[in-house]
Amino acid sequence: MRNALIIIFAVLTFTSCGKIEGVVPSVPVNFRASKTDPRLAALNSAGGSVVISGYGVAGLLLYRQADGTYSCYDRCSSYQPEKLCAISPDATGFTATDPCSGAKFSLSDGSPVKAPAVKSLRAYTVNVSNFEIFVSN
Repeated sequence: MRNALIIIFAVLTFTSCGKIEGVVPSVPVNFRASKTDPRLAALNSAGGSVVISGYGVAGLLLYRQADGTYSCYDRCSSYQPEKLCAISPDATGFTATDPCSGAKFSLSDGSPVKAPAVKSLRAYTVNVSNFEIFVSN
């Protein structure tokens, strides 16, 4: 009986360990920039967005909401994230598109607005002071 329990435990341990597919990996993000940084100039008006490379899985997409608050998403599409397709903001200023699948996401909350995506983008926390924007998770 004891040997049977050990075998069952071993089988469960080895079969339950593996990669979780369909999830954007969680990586540490600590982006800080002055609000006067030229890279962030598009954020001076509502609906403005900027792409920041070198952070997150596929870069960051910062977006200024109509009420003046900010949202930040990982550019890695939530649809088949293992492909590492980086979303890009659309000319409308309201959505971003995954170039690999054609899926679209709302920039106001990161939710999918066009199939095949069904999961929201990975969002990060944005803190704003008088002089700086800080993005973290």
